[in-house]
Amino acid sequence: MCSYFIDIWNKVFFNSIFTEWISKMMKLIKWFFVFIGATLVMSAKSQTNVYPSQPVKFVVTFTPGGAADLTARILGDYLSRLWGQQVVVENKIGAGGSIGVDQVFRAKPDGYTLLIASNTHAINQALYSNLQFDLRKDFISVASLTSSPIALAVNPKLSIKNLKEFTALLRSQPDKVAYATCGIATAHHFAMELYKHATNTIAIHIPEKGCTPAVLDAVSGQVDVVISSLATVLPFSKDQKLRIIGLTSRDRSASIPEAVPFRESGVPELSNYDVENYYGLLAQASVPKEILTKLEIDLKKAVEAPEVKSKLAIAGLDVFWGSSPQFTSLISSDIEKFKRAIQIANIKPE
Repeated sequence: MCSYFIDIWNKVFFNSIFTEWISKMMKLIKWFFVFIGATLVMSAKSQTNVYPSQPVKFVVTFTPGGAADLTARILGDYLSRLWGQQVVVENKIGAGGSIGVDQVFRAKPDGYTLLIASNTHAINQALYSNLQFDLRKDFISVASLTSSPIALAVNPKLSIKNLKEFTALLRSQPDKVAYATCGIATAHHFAMELYKHATNTIAIHIPEKGCTPAVLDAVSGQVDVVISSLATVLPFSKDQKLRIIGLTSRDRSASIPEAVPFRESGVPELSNYDVENYYGLLAQASVPKEILTKLEIDLKKAVEAPEVKSKLAIAGLDVFWGSSPQFTSLISSDIEKFKRAIQIANIKPE
């Protein structure tokens, strides 16, 4: 009988201990997972707070040496020193810039792959209906950064001194004068089409794969005329290898104040003409807000730095700062403006 009670006692006692042990283990496991979850959240916040913790890539959809490329490299150099992380500039050209935009669109949205955007991308959004992305839905503006007036320049062998004379030449020799641009559906192409439409003139378009090749063709005399970013034309203008006969921007540029905007050329049809050429930074729409805020703050530091302003001016670039909301509004309004202008000028995708 005694052994019977002892056996019952052992079962109750040990079962109680076992049950209590299981209960404690379950609590420990529960708190373990709570701890892991909290650690992951804190880690994610820490990653954001210390951004960038690895190299950042600026994707430029134009060739090296152009205004977009110079913007990326000058600002990237400053940010590299500010962050202690390398800013890598990758030139991804093709399809009027759409290939590079698509690369950023498909990249991991962590703030480490960013797009140097221009009004060319707004033109593409207005012109092409088969893009795999939408600038206004799939991307978010970080800030506008620089502008580079678009310059119309001629080889010195062409005895043209100003835009009025050039317009008269086109009218007297329709479809005889050839001009190079930075590519199909770029802002430079668009600016020239608007000029031809406004003045009712005809000229032969020779699209190149970037601004630098277009300018070099004009310098070498393969074409007599080029319309390109001022940043790529300016060095050859200073060396008298090209003659600038007009700027498409509304105002004169501090880089070359003697250059006359189209609207001041004396050609009546151009009195209200202006096409601005700007560059800024876009990120995927799902990039964390904390990272976007840091990017905007640090970019403003960069464009306000005297050394950066000096380098930009030497390169023929002006500071064109705009906050995230301002750049968003600019891109959106340009897309709608370009849609209307494309219809007026009857520009077709190629």
